[in-house]
Amino acid sequence: MKGRISKIGSYAISSSTRDCISCTTFNILAPIYKRLSRNDQSIRESDNRAYWMGRNHRILDWLLYERSSIICLQEFWVGNEELVRLYEKRLGDAGYLCYKLGRTNNRGDGLLTAVHKDYFRVVRSRDLLFNDCGDRVAQLLHVELVPPYSQYDAHQQVLIVNTHLLFPHDSTLSIVRLQQVYKILQYVESYQKEVNLSPMPIILCGDWNGSKRGHVYKFLRSQGFVSSYDSAHRYTDSESQKWISHRNHRGNICAVDFIWLLNPNRYRKLLKTSWSEAVFGMFRYLLRRASLTSEDAFAFLKTDNDGDYITFLGFCETLRQLNLTGHCNGLTKKEIKDLWIQADIDGNGLLDYKEFQQRIWNQTWSEQRDAEDGEAKGNQEQTVGFSVKNAVLFPPEVEKGVWPENYSLSDHARLTVVFSPIRMPCSQLVS
Repeated sequence: MKGRISKIGSYAISSSTRDCISCTTFNILAPIYKRLSRNDQSIRESDNRAYWMGRNHRILDWLLYERSSIICLQEFWVGNEELVRLYEKRLGDAGYLCYKLGRTNNRGDGLLTAVHKDYFRVVRSRDLLFNDCGDRVAQLLHVELVPPYSQYDAHQQVLIVNTHLLFPHDSTLSIVRLQQVYKILQYVESYQKEVNLSPMPIILCGDWNGSKRGHVYKFLRSQGFVSSYDSAHRYTDSESQKWISHRNHRGNICAVDFIWLLNPNRYRKLLKTSWSEAVFGMFRYLLRRASLTSEDAFAFLKTDNDGDYITFLGFCETLRQLNLTGHCNGLTKKEIKDLWIQADIDGNGLLDYKEFQQRIWNQTWSEQRDAEDGEAKGNQEQTVGFSVKNAVLFPPEVEKGVWPENYSLSDHARLTVVFSPIRMPCSQLVS
């Protein structure tokens, strides 16, 4: 079976000798969630030490065979000390620095991020607790490349984020995943300001529990991030059925595992603007799913108002009826107010039909392109970013949209990306 993954394993190792780095993200399916019987859902792998120990040894065998510079794991069983020691021992002996973080409220699983000492020096590590209904968390590692991988800059630095977003068990939770990503980007932005960082590459890894068709994907694209796997294979944003990475507990197959890259030459919208556009995108989707025309939707938002405008109260009532508020997982009062400010272009406290059309109904999310106007050019300050050299999923069948029945390491595929440092101009925020 190792021969089946030799392509990425050998490529990652040989490429690293050519001054490249590699990154692997993998949801390893915590034994407390792995079902052993279709007939009895209460029987879990965590009840059988031989099962979970054997499977995790095999996972580690593959990770150490591949030897990525960065390893980001989700559903890591932090609640089991024996398994934690196993990973820390085997990864530590192989030269990795390990950082683990459990989900809040003692949910049992969490995250493990490991970086290899041959490639990185860890400057700082930070934990982000969302404190939401899903008890989700994220890790931020601020690292510095060491020679010879810092070929362009003796102090070349990178921000690495590892996370696992909430599974959308029902429609009310879709907004929660969007909020979680917003929190991550806010935290990264505040950290950059706190320590006065120069522009540098940002790598977001994890199980995003949403596909290329979802609002989270569009939100990240509007902030300049690119899906490394899609970039390596030259897939467009509209090509959402080319590959998969997960078969969930309902038997559905989907692509949910991503390694996102934001280079310092990418123009970025203001974060609050992108966030508002993402929520309005969800807003618009829900209205159009009800087969409303623009005139009908405007009338719906007006509620009982006789004037030709939408009031803030009417706006709030519509959010409630669309199930975006009115429950513990909904938008906060501050988020609602921020949305209203973005929509009310002239600031008069009312939305007329033109503002509704421009900000809500016909507003299209701002996809960052690889075209010339999507990147910084000219005589700007130079920095170092990454180009995507290769990206591979294992098992290989998932790259063709097929889930192999004989695959038992996890209910997720493993994604590995190889990056090459390149010089590029710095970008700037744009409104």
